[in-house]
Amino acid sequence: MNPKYPVYVISKGRWNKCLTARELRAMKVPFYLVVEECEKENYLQVHDNLLVLPFSNLGLGSIPARNFVWQHSKMNGDVRHWILDDNIEGFHRLNRNQKPKVTSGTIFRCAEDFTDRYSNVAISGFNYYSFCKTTDAVPPYYLNTRIYSCILLKNDLPYEWRGRYNEDTDLSIRALKDGYCTILFNAFLAGKVTTMRMSGGNTDNVYTDNDKRLKFAQSLKEQHPDVVSVTWKFNRWHHQVNYAPFKKNKLVKLDPNKPYPKNNEYGMRLKQKDLL
Repeated sequence: MNPKYPVYVISKGRWNKCLTARELRAMKVPFYLVVEECEKENYLQVHDNLLVLPFSNLGLGSIPARNFVWQHSKMNGDVRHWILDDNIEGFHRLNRNQKPKVTSGTIFRCAEDFTDRYSNVAISGFNYYSFCKTTDAVPPYYLNTRIYSCILLKNDLPYEWRGRYNEDTDLSIRALKDGYCTILFNAFLAGKVTTMRMSGGNTDNVYTDNDKRLKFAQSLKEQHPDVVSVTWKFNRWHHQVNYAPFKKNKLVKLDPNKPYPKNNEYGMRLKQKDLL
């Protein structure tokens, strides 16, 4: 089963190592690979499903590409769209303290259907594989927190992507401040490569200040001084967001009288791999 909403993968400088594209193809999930005009020929050597941007090297990270994708999806009449980073090396389902890799796009459809039960979910998406330990008691999802890297975005939101850093967190906070909800799925996970481990993308043209990411952290505090502080840990600067004020945001069912099945596996089965 595949997603009902379009999937966009924004990529730069990674035509020969676009991990997300590799995984989605293996899962037979259709998607747009969004690239800049200046890199079109390089990507065409490896990929054939390109959505080519009408600009190149603006020095603004992925922001212009994200806004282009948003408008592209709206013009096509979509209610929501997926926007994914290009360095996701696998998708997984967390179930009974195991994290098996999935082999189809069914988890995207599951997340879409759950999100669409509610009228006020602005953003949902998958948590990181590394953030959900199999030794912990983890709920199926967290409500009203940041969503990034693997995002399902409501198209009629009154926003645009902005800034140079932290655009995912900034958009999540803006939506929460306006009373929307966000859903971060733990049941479905994205195995994103740790930031700065891969060349290309924002590594080469945004995260280049050599200040232990101080500007990165400060920029979010400047946007949201009421809920963001800057802290030093793990040998670099980080932003710290207080999401407590948004606990009051409650999910609103689109149809309060519609019954939903308590358990729907969408045909997913756990298969034991043959031992070699």
